[in-house]
Amino acid sequence: MMKYKSTRSSIEVSPSEAILKGLADDGGLFVPVKIPKIDVPFTQLAQMQYGEIAYEILKLFLDDYSSEDLKYCIFHAYDQKFDTEEIAPLVKKGDAYYLELFHGKTIAFKDMALSILPYLMTTAARMNHLKEEIVILTATSGDTGKAALAGFAGVDRTKIIVFYPKDGVSEIQKKQMVTQAEDNTLVVGVNGNFDDCQTAVKNIFHDPGFRQELQEKGYVFSSANSINVGRLVPQIVYYVYAYVTLVKRGAIQSGQEINFVVPTGNFGNILAAYYAKEAGLPIHKLICASNENRVLYDFFSTGVYDKNRKFFLTNSPSMDILVSSNLERLIYHITGNDAAETARLMASLQTEGRYEITSEMREKLRTFYGAYAGEQETLHAISALYHACHYVQDTHTAVASAAYEKYLRKVADERPTVIVSTASPYKFAPAVMKAIAGNTEGDVYQKIDALHQLSGVAVPKAVSEIQNAPVRHKQVCEAGEMKNCVRKFLRMDQ
Repeated sequence: MMKYKSTRSSIEVSPSEAILKGLADDGGLFVPVKIPKIDVPFTQLAQMQYGEIAYEILKLFLDDYSSEDLKYCIFHAYDQKFDTEEIAPLVKKGDAYYLELFHGKTIAFKDMALSILPYLMTTAARMNHLKEEIVILTATSGDTGKAALAGFAGVDRTKIIVFYPKDGVSEIQKKQMVTQAEDNTLVVGVNGNFDDCQTAVKNIFHDPGFRQELQEKGYVFSSANSINVGRLVPQIVYYVYAYVTLVKRGAIQSGQEINFVVPTGNFGNILAAYYAKEAGLPIHKLICASNENRVLYDFFSTGVYDKNRKFFLTNSPSMDILVSSNLERLIYHITGNDAAETARLMASLQTEGRYEITSEMREKLRTFYGAYAGEQETLHAISALYHACHYVQDTHTAVASAAYEKYLRKVADERPTVIVSTASPYKFAPAVMKAIAGNTEGDVYQKIDALHQLSGVAVPKAVSEIQNAPVRHKQVCEAGEMKNCVRKFLRMDQ
């Protein structure tokens, strides 16, 4: 049976236990003890639908789920909630392919995994005879929050609490979250940035006294962030899907290497691509695209991870992150799966705000290429692709597009390349309209209408339905008050 272990100790659990716990008790993240290999030929996978490919991949990583349970989770996740039959369309524009991961309920790539996580988690609760009610505790930089809320809203025996940086998300991202219905949901704005939210959430998870008190009240914590393997593993699927789609179209031969360009802040999305490569997907380069908060770019350039720097609020807010949680998993792997060394480096990050890896570890990062795009470069990428191909990309995808152009200027690489398109441009209409037409007039909904007129692309339901929706969540707190918000929502003092 597949086992997952902590990046910081010898703790080992089953896949379903890892999904239920979210974080290891020692503060580490769960990683596969061994990466399984894809055991179906790519030419055979190329003939399958998205859900069928998901089954072939997930059964390898989540092998304590029965075939029937796994198929149930997949069938209910990847259904009519997506607005395209392909689930994740792959379109060629200019010199690259764009993998559109924004056709789910909340028009962001988080839907790809958060559509299935509630089913995986409730199934895991049954499998492990969990008596307590699950409390999903999540920090978001913009997209995870709404996708998690949409997934868990109204789900029996679960509650979900989402903390977001009050002034660090787009207006549409915020409206999506604060209008969320269902009594099992709570959304709280935090005076601070995403790192403040994420650090406080981790501290709540790691408070043994609070965890014990919680259990006595009939609750257990879990997470919907990509720190949870139930979020991370389903993301592997769309990299395999993109590759075999190119095989099916005859764009590549089975076994031919390709590149992926991934815009990322918390490092979860690109880590899933790394796991796909380790599982046997023929990937040459993983181009890690950062915005002006270029902490990952600097890490890949120097081997030093240093969060002690100025924090920028950008037009790609989901990437406005200085502590990339999922990088810990990669660090663990390049140490040779050395939990003690990983724990030492993470302790250094917590106490000093930085750590440095060895030259031997840097050698194991050759699959990765770091690049970044500033604000003007991002806007230029949106404008250039629109005027060349009449194709509109959001700000995060544009960071990746600009990063890819920089990569090509440095490296003579003609391999087919897939740019991971992580959100609908309608989520960031003001920045997109500024890039394409220099339009800075009017409110966000006027800019959405203008973008519709300009592009001819229908306004997604996820946007239109929130325009006049009532705001249900108005609570704001300091990072140090987040535990009290949890306590009050769960009525723990009664």
